[in-house]
Amino acid sequence: MLEGRSCLVSRALPSSCEQETKWAYMSYLVEVETNNGKRRLESDCEGEGGLKKLVKVSNKEERLSRAQFDRLSLSRSQVVGHSTNKHQTSDQSDMDCLINPIGRDMTINCLLRCSRANYGSIASLNRSFRSLVKSGEIYRLRRQNEVIEHWVYFSCRLLEWVAFDPVSRRWMQLPRMNSNECFMCSDKESLAVGTELLVFGKDLMSHVIYKYNILTNSWSSGMSMNFPRCLFGSASLGEIAILAGGCDSLGNILSSAELYDSEQQTWETLPPMIKPRKMCSGIFMDDKFYVIGGIGGSESKVLNCGEEFDLTTKTWTEIPNMSPAKFGVALENDMPAAAEAPPLLAVVNNELYAADYADMVLKKYNKETKEWAIVGGLPERAGSMNGWGLAFRACGDRVIVIGGPRVHGEGIIEVNSWVPSEGPPQWELLGTKQSGSFVYNCAVMGC
Repeated sequence: MLEGRSCLVSRALPSSCEQETKWAYMSYLVEVETNNGKRRLESDCEGEGGLKKLVKVSNKEERLSRAQFDRLSLSRSQVVGHSTNKHQTSDQSDMDCLINPIGRDMTINCLLRCSRANYGSIASLNRSFRSLVKSGEIYRLRRQNEVIEHWVYFSCRLLEWVAFDPVSRRWMQLPRMNSNECFMCSDKESLAVGTELLVFGKDLMSHVIYKYNILTNSWSSGMSMNFPRCLFGSASLGEIAILAGGCDSLGNILSSAELYDSEQQTWETLPPMIKPRKMCSGIFMDDKFYVIGGIGGSESKVLNCGEEFDLTTKTWTEIPNMSPAKFGVALENDMPAAAEAPPLLAVVNNELYAADYADMVLKKYNKETKEWAIVGGLPERAGSMNGWGLAFRACGDRVIVIGGPRVHGEGIIEVNSWVPSEGPPQWELLGTKQSGSFVYNCAVMGC
């Protein structure tokens, strides 16, 4: 910070998290100490070109009336410390000094601490703020400064997705996916990586991927893996994700794996796993990727082992008995192995947890003894059908369970949370929503 200057930024933003295109305004207050006293600048922008402002310019801090201000017709560039002529002749100056009195670096440092729910409003202030948000630069800077928010994205209706911020407890409705009926009715997997939400499914003739980007608040399609697949295990770590196993378009169980880089928009083929498997689960723990459980072998048997992939050596290591249950519910009930959902796993602070949906208990994995132990129960109303329809995810420093009572027709979905560092499982209800009570897909985005 420059000597003799200080800044105070406060925001008055919408009370609910809505689509980015519906975020209407952002208000902020900047107070600058100078040798001649204090000057306070207060603004209230609406949309792309909102000009309703209140400005304090004297030591007595006398306010101009709105009618007086309207007659002045100040431009947005004047509000952030630029004259109209200077803004027209030097876009670079606008880019370098987002809020001129405090400078670009301090402005960005303040914006990094804003919730990303407010970035749609921030982007509406002027072209500099818009570029900072829409280019993704603000998210790259957040990662560098270890400022990360984790939101949960899930779907309880076909082709419809919602996002939930567990800190502010606000909801956001995503635009509806624009796809054909074949994709809508196909089995789908989801994965959040970087600033993207990927949804994998089948089209008429092939596997397809739809991508939702928070920078544009829109869906797009056309991405393709090196080896298209479904029913795979996957997990993300920052801007990268690994997908392993699954089935090809002919139903063959795969051992192949690949890495997706969301920054470069590239797929890298990795060495194959030791065992082919489908309907498995993937996690990152201690900076290594694990694939656990699933179905494999010529007889499509349930696999109890896991495999660890070291990103440095590019090698796989088999880990016996890593699945949280040795015998699945489907096998006990003489049902096909595929009737049971893949293991429900979550990693918080490099500790692995599993939801045992048969006994409604929560388990923790001991990395030294390689054994599972019960640590508590699951939320009572989080029902499932052999594990299907229940979301169990890590979300920052907490475990999230999303589900609801099994009812006919419309129901209520509940978001429950537990922070392991605070002691034994005590589930807190973060939010409820009128919706179908069956969770089709769920992913957590940290950015």
